[in-house]
Amino acid sequence: MFFTPIIFTRVILLLCACGFSATLFAHGVDDSTKQFLLANQGVSIIPYLYIGAKHMITGYDHLLFLVGVIFFLYRSKDVMVYVTLFTIGHSTTLMFGVLYDVSANAYLIDAIIGFSIIYKGFDNLGGFKRIFGFQPNTKAAVMIFGLFHGFGLATKIQEFNIPQEGLIQNLIAFNVGVELGQISALILVLLVLSFWRKHPSFLRFSTATNALLMSAGVMLVGFQLTGYFTAI
Repeated sequence: MFFTPIIFTRVILLLCACGFSATLFAHGVDDSTKQFLLANQGVSIIPYLYIGAKHMITGYDHLLFLVGVIFFLYRSKDVMVYVTLFTIGHSTTLMFGVLYDVSANAYLIDAIIGFSIIYKGFDNLGGFKRIFGFQPNTKAAVMIFGLFHGFGLATKIQEFNIPQEGLIQNLIAFNVGVELGQISALILVLLVLSFWRKHPSFLRFSTATNALLMSAGVMLVGFQLTGYFTAI
């Protein structure tokens, strides 16, 4: 009965621990990927597909936010709607940011992404209705935060000065890879949630899980802001 909430708690903590130990940036890039991006010339569809999928699967900030988004979604239709809105958001700013060379400080963008996790956990706990007496448009919020998640990806990609030759094709491949990674991660999360929802422990531990989600977001925001102010 308690197997699933324990898994969720460990996964959330593990995602944060891995991210903190790896790099100050939520969109850190390992050495092999970095070397490929710096050396690559021309169109490389398969490698960019792989990099995109790998980034999403290991992107703890994206995964934590998506866990919050689908946590209380019981119907497949609703999951599809919210995930599609998030996808439209991050795909738009990813492509626009790189193609038009629009960037921002990576620490600040990642801090906003951390805040998106806080927001979703707070929303899942009914905080807006209880404290402020109103409920923001959740669909609009998911899409808006998706824009920031995509902008974070764009900001990181621009650091490598990718050659213009084959840029559009490579970006499309990267974005498709991100979606494939996202789908893979979501399938696993939904399977765990579906199993957990059949047990009374789901409602009993849902508050604690979303509080933990908010705590993870607070840590991410604090970590990124610390990086921003120490880098000035």
